[in-house]
Amino acid sequence: MNDLWPWLALVGLGAFHGANPASGWLFAVALGLQEGRRGAVLSALPPIALGHALSVLAVVLGFGVTQFFVAPKVLTPGLAAVLIGFGAYRLMRGPRHRVRAGMRAGFAELTLWSFLMATAHGAGLMILPLLLGILAPASMLALSLCGPGAEMTGSVAAFGTALAGAMVVLVHMAAMLAVVAVVALLVFSTVGLGILRRGWINFDRLWAGTLIGGGLAVLLIR
Repeated sequence: MNDLWPWLALVGLGAFHGANPASGWLFAVALGLQEGRRGAVLSALPPIALGHALSVLAVVLGFGVTQFFVAPKVLTPGLAAVLIGFGAYRLMRGPRHRVRAGMRAGFAELTLWSFLMATAHGAGLMILPLLLGILAPASMLALSLCGPGAEMTGSVAAFGTALAGAMVVLVHMAAMLAVVAVVALLVFSTVGLGILRRGWINFDRLWAGTLIGGGLAVLLIR
C-alpha cells in the first residue's frame, strides 16, 4: 500500500487540476458555446491536456537533472522551500491571470496557452514530492528490465528516473484530461455557465495552500 499511495495522490492531483477552471475546461466550454456544438468542446481538450503535460514534464526533467548534481540532504529541503515559497507567492499575489488567447485559437495556440497557465500555477511543482516516492520503485523496475546481473550504475539510475518521470506525467495527464472532459461536457450540456454566478470555489487560494502543505509534508516525512 505504501508504494500505491503516491500514484493515488498523483491521480488526485490530476483530478484537482482538471476541476480547476483555469486549467482549461472553462475555455473549452466557451469555445463550445461560441460555435454552438459539442465537437468544439471535445477538440479543445487534447491541446489543453498536452500543454499541461508539457509544463509538468519540463519541471520533472529539471528535477531529474538536478538530482544528479545536488545531494539528497540539500535537494529535499530545497524542494520544500520552493514549494512553500511559491505557495506563499501565489497566496499573496492572488488570481492575476495575464495570459490571453483569442477565441479562434488553434491547436498550437491552445497548447501554448495551457502550458503557460500550468506553468504560472506551478502545476509541475506539486508533482515532485510524489516523484520522490516513486523514484526508488522505478529504479528497481529499471534494474530488472536491464536483465540478470545488472547493477545499479549511474546509467541504470538515470533510466529509472526517466521511467518514473514518464509514468508520472502520463498518469497525471490522464487523470487531468478525464476530469476536464467530464466537467466541460457536463457544464456545456447540462449545467451551463450560470453555475459560476451561483457558486464558486477559490481554486487559487486552495492551490496555494496545497503547495505550502506539500512543502511542509516533504519536511516532515523525509
